[in-house]
Amino acid sequence: MEMFHLRYFVAVAENLSFSKAARQLHMATSPLSQRVRDLERDLGSVLFERDSHHVQLTEAGAALLPIAKDVLGRFDDIPWRLRQATGPQRPEVYIGIPPGLHPSLRERLKSFEQRCADECDVKRWPGSSSDLLAGVQRGELAMALVHLPVHAEGIEVFEVMREPLGAVLPASEFGSRTSVSLHELVDHTYVSPAARMLPSYFDEVEVRLRAAGIHRRMALNTGDYGSTSEFVANGGAFTISMLDPESGMQKHRNENTVVLPFEDFDAAMATGLIWRQDRTEDHCDLRRFIESAKSELSGPMA
Repeated sequence: MEMFHLRYFVAVAENLSFSKAARQLHMATSPLSQRVRDLERDLGSVLFERDSHHVQLTEAGAALLPIAKDVLGRFDDIPWRLRQATGPQRPEVYIGIPPGLHPSLRERLKSFEQRCADECDVKRWPGSSSDLLAGVQRGELAMALVHLPVHAEGIEVFEVMREPLGAVLPASEFGSRTSVSLHELVDHTYVSPAARMLPSYFDEVEVRLRAAGIHRRMALNTGDYGSTSEFVANGGAFTISMLDPESGMQKHRNENTVVLPFEDFDAAMATGLIWRQDRTEDHCDLRRFIESAKSELSGPMA
């Protein structure tokens, strides 16, 4: 049994889905399933009840889960604890930064860094929200700004900003409009970038679109927002993005598209600060830094 076996087991146990766990781990489903079976063989216990539609923990799996998470937490803490023991006297605080962070939030982050300058060096670490969450869980990052929602055991979440979303539409069809309703888009194709580029909130958006009768889909195999805009501009299609033209993710606007608020869909992207709860319980300095970050990052939008 290797440490990665436990990591794979925990991912499946938390998602209760091999396919979701595989996406989270950036691997194919087949080798993930095989590694879990290897772990079951090594332990002499069946950990999951599987069928074509459901995955459930067995009694042995439920008993293993807290043990595995404790072992992984201690293992992942080794680099951080080593830095604490042997590192420079001046502490370094690593904070994760997702793509498309709103400029006003970047300004607040800058203020936080200046506020902490006399006590520590704040280092920024870029990554997707899922990768940053994993970094916080492993102890590589003291905290991170991520696109919500985040549901992970032992992770504290503090919302710092909420940005309204709107529909990106062809100007030739909607150029004279000030808003749009979902029922008007039933005959349009919803265009999205590659799934790996989308925050998890867009899973909720998908549910809302399908409930409204919007079933036509096209997922572009690229993270290029310009390509999505060009496709929408051709007509008969739409995508979803930030309403605020100053947003760091507002890259869909061009002369052939318009971005309109929804009349019947209160869509908004939330950004939150996350950290490991046990870290603040054990280390008062980190608790103080996080309280300072919460205060600075949740100020009014510029």
